Amino acid sequence: MKRRTLLQGAAAGAAPIAAPALAQPARTSALRFVPQANLTALDPIWTSAIVTQMHGYHVYDTLFAVDAAQRPHPQMAEGHSVSPNELIWSIRLRDGLRFHDGEPVRAQDCAASLERWSKRDAFGQLLARVVERWSATDDRTLEIRLTRPFPLLLDALAKPDANVAFIMPERLARTDANTQVSEVIGSGPYRFLRDEFVTGSRVAYAKNDAYVPRQEPSDWASGGKVAHFPRIEWHILPDPATAAAALQNGEVDWLEQPLSDLIPTLRRNRNIVVDILNPTGLMSIMRLNHLQAPFNDLKTRQAVALAVDQSEYMQAMLGDDRSVWRECRSLFPCGTPLGVEDLSEFNSPPRSLGRARAALQASGYKGEKVVIINPTDFPLIGPHGQVTADRLKRIGMNVELAETDWGTVVQRRVRKEPVEQGGWSIFHTYGSSLAYLNPAVSSLVKGPGASGWFGWYTSPRMEDLVQAWFDATDPDRQRSLANDINKLAQDDVATIPLGQFFIRTAHRRSITGLAKGSMPYPWSVRPA
Repeated sequence: MKRRTLLQGAAAGAAPIAAPALAQPARTSALRFVPQANLTALDPIWTSAIVTQMHGYHVYDTLFAVDAAQRPHPQMAEGHSVSPNELIWSIRLRDGLRFHDGEPVRAQDCAASLERWSKRDAFGQLLARVVERWSATDDRTLEIRLTRPFPLLLDALAKPDANVAFIMPERLARTDANTQVSEVIGSGPYRFLRDEFVTGSRVAYAKNDAYVPRQEPSDWASGGKVAHFPRIEWHILPDPATAAAALQNGEVDWLEQPLSDLIPTLRRNRNIVVDILNPTGLMSIMRLNHLQAPFNDLKTRQAVALAVDQSEYMQAMLGDDRSVWRECRSLFPCGTPLGVEDLSEFNSPPRSLGRARAALQASGYKGEKVVIINPTDFPLIGPHGQVTADRLKRIGMNVELAETDWGTVVQRRVRKEPVEQGGWSIFHTYGSSLAYLNPAVSSLVKGPGASGWFGWYTSPRMEDLVQAWFDATDPDRQRSLANDINKLAQDDVATIPLGQFFIRTAHRRSITGLAKGSMPYPWSVRPA
């Protein structure tokens, strides 16, 4: 790909890389971090963008959180009880919880936050269908009344990754779920410094001195969230070579996602550690807009799926090192109990451009414009858009590659209008494999239509299958239903999987304690 050629000289050390002029505070006064992308959206309920969820983990806290085995544990909660008929869940808050504006965290805040969250998150939407009322019996006791039992309630409240069930003040949580909140006020280990926020350049957080961590050791997103730095600074460096140079020169402490081409250079620096923090890996995906032509037509969607060669996508992003990526045609992660490939006959190998071209001609495609919204500042996503544009042009589609920054992609993908009115046809992204582990957590297979995830896949049959999976108590029956869901999602082209991969992170040896997890958590990391 072009970006690999462009950076080849820098990766080989053939020419010096210009380093950014970053402030260099005392070593223990600030953790200087380079995130995967620019932070433009500040509301982690409004968007599922990973960079916004990372921001959310700095500022907000959750009632429950998962450990490395994905088991829910109390976080803001002191504990909970369930009525004998399993229809009333009472959750007691820990004593002394306070928001960053000094106000106490009340059960009313939690009720409003969960109600808003449940309108945006796929798992939350399933829970909301059986919630009669989110309410508070007193300031420290949240009550969730159900119309029928929902055994996975704690799993829903504890889910990591996209659209995490973060708690915010009631006055903000009453904001319409389709509108971003106006302030960033949480009760988590760090406070967002709005006066220092410059999108495209810098984000800053200060330690929340009023935060009282749990006493247990931190484990993934659960346990004691100890803030060891009085300050965290995000430096937005979209050029991968510049970011790597800043790390090598000691101008930043931690580079979340170094470009694969630059890993050998970083490994040769004895002051830098290269590691994998998310042992579960990630999945890359292509999402089509099911509301608008041409992808409101099943046959046209299937033609696109037939054009996908996962190895080309993975190589464009990570190179030829197959130790960090694999092909996977399942919509549940390969290597997990539900990760079954090639359930869909049309999606099974051999797939080729010739087969895709014939399928497109037979679909009745009328030359409608296909607009691919694609980020130029996100090395783990941008190459996918370029590959897709090339392959779709080669099978005869009228393609426009609309390249912008990631923040603009995040803002645009919420639009449901036709492309002539600012809408879109295709975007690419990725997420932790754990976010797609089963029908409960994955937004990729659910089909609620306009109320669902971007792309707005609509399938009443899929919704019935997902509900049946929830209701099934026999493991064999549940596994069979999961295969039915996986096959239908592949047949309908709900989402096109592009492969699984592992992300390497790089940091200076001057910091230690980086927590394993599905994203870089701000707690536990400390000066070495």
